[in-house]
Amino acid sequence: MKHEDIHLASAKGVGNLVVLYGARTGGDGIGGVSVLASETFSDGGPTKRPSVQVGDPFMEKLLIEATLEVLQAGLVEGIQDLGGAGISCATSELASNGEGGMHVWLDRVLLRDETLSPEEILMSESQERMCAIVRPDRLVEFMERCAKWEVEAVVIGEVNATGRLTVDWHGERIVDVPPRTVAHEGPVYERPYHRPPWMDALQADTPDHLERPSSAGELKATLLSMIAAPNLASKSWVTSQYDRYVLGNTVLAQPEDAGMIRIDEVTGLGVSLATDCNGRFTKLDPYAGAQLALSEAYRNVAASGAKPLAVTNCLNFGSPEDPEVMWQFAEATRGLADGSLQLGTPVTGGNVSFYNQTGDSPILPTPVVGVLGVIRDVERRTSITWGAAGDYIYLLGDTKDEFGGSEWANHVHGHLGGLPPKVDLERERALGEVLVSGSLDSLWVAAHDVSDGGAAQVLVEMALRAGTGATIAVPAALDPFVFMFAESTGRAVVVVRPIDAGRLAALCEKTGVPLTAIGAVANDDNLVFADLFTVSLGDLRREHERTLPELFG
Repeated sequence: MKHEDIHLASAKGVGNLVVLYGARTGGDGIGGVSVLASETFSDGGPTKRPSVQVGDPFMEKLLIEATLEVLQAGLVEGIQDLGGAGISCATSELASNGEGGMHVWLDRVLLRDETLSPEEILMSESQERMCAIVRPDRLVEFMERCAKWEVEAVVIGEVNATGRLTVDWHGERIVDVPPRTVAHEGPVYERPYHRPPWMDALQADTPDHLERPSSAGELKATLLSMIAAPNLASKSWVTSQYDRYVLGNTVLAQPEDAGMIRIDEVTGLGVSLATDCNGRFTKLDPYAGAQLALSEAYRNVAASGAKPLAVTNCLNFGSPEDPEVMWQFAEATRGLADGSLQLGTPVTGGNVSFYNQTGDSPILPTPVVGVLGVIRDVERRTSITWGAAGDYIYLLGDTKDEFGGSEWANHVHGHLGGLPPKVDLERERALGEVLVSGSLDSLWVAAHDVSDGGAAQVLVEMALRAGTGATIAVPAALDPFVFMFAESTGRAVVVVRPIDAGRLAALCEKTGVPLTAIGAVANDDNLVFADLFTVSLGDLRREHERTLPELFG
């Protein structure tokens, strides 16, 4: 979208009309944002069914098409979707962002349920609704465009110069407030929080004492076990049940590092999106855990060839009434804010989900971070699929003996303790520049970020995706176990043609990104760890793909 085509949520122009269009307002979704985040779900408690929004995908499609048409025709002065808190939120935000005030006739709202009270109408979060600010002389055309798409629309208000938001119900004034006090100046929670006293013992319980595989046979057995772990196993049993290629604009999909779609068939412009989080890391250190989630999503987008530009999030925690959970939330939020500033990726929005716990046991603190990037031409995207036999395989970044919160410690030993891998956001940014630059210059045959499961997991996924094996030489400076399973951040495996090895070395020297040659693509169906063991792609595929069907099939 061009900047000049962006329409803001602002009610400007005295005398302009407030039009509510889309689905009718019903009793579903009343108080959804607040009630669905409550801890009072129990057999003996009141029903929460009215709080659950009922979606209608077909109406959503009609609403989208109608909205795009009225925007392209220049029929709106401002526009706002109806989400949390419904009409009360949309009208207050529109008025607060505008130049004056707004009056609303609430009894004009089209209803699915005529028994709804004024409060319920204001707070309903029924889906597929929009609020537009329309000039009176454009109203007829606006209504005609909505009717074309069979979308109902009704004038429910008017922009005025009072500086206040007023709402009437059959002639009775039920709301009269300065809109900014509702939309932007609400009370701020100052909940008590403190660092849990058990954190010291948790972080002191490092994984250093855990028994590690050392022989070739033990390493092979560990690899086969790890790739079948639920967190690392193939998700194709799920993803293959859905059409990921509707309209033919999907150019990268699972199991790639990021999803990518083409948004302009003429220029090839595309967007890439990845979401990530490791709740174990956040349990060990909430501040670092949030930054690790951000780093991985950032790295995944860069590995696809897109430049990371913006961040969103879904912050999932236990009860904020627990000072220890509140501390986790505060630290994770601080970490995400600091990390986003350092990476230059603004947080455009997100949401928070509290009270995720059973009794007094909260879930692992899980700040899921999404990163969006843009690529000028999707033809220059980078896949995880390596190419011809003889192509060189390199590891970018430093590998350290870091296993706190790792998948190996979790899956093999059921252990959680120590500190998560150290975050180095400057290294992440430099690695991102290398990955994006290499994609633009057609340097990469393939690229894959290193995260859960370590380098061994990456090599298995790349080999299975390509259907061809490789010969891997463990760097002399690294213990084989550390090389295969450590989860140090700021790393990626890249594959280049032999002729491009010099270009890669020059790029890494320029950016200061460590570069290590680790092998080459083979022309057979074996993954060989030189001087250690050989495993066939058939055995790898069987172990990697069996877990979900066995669990859910």
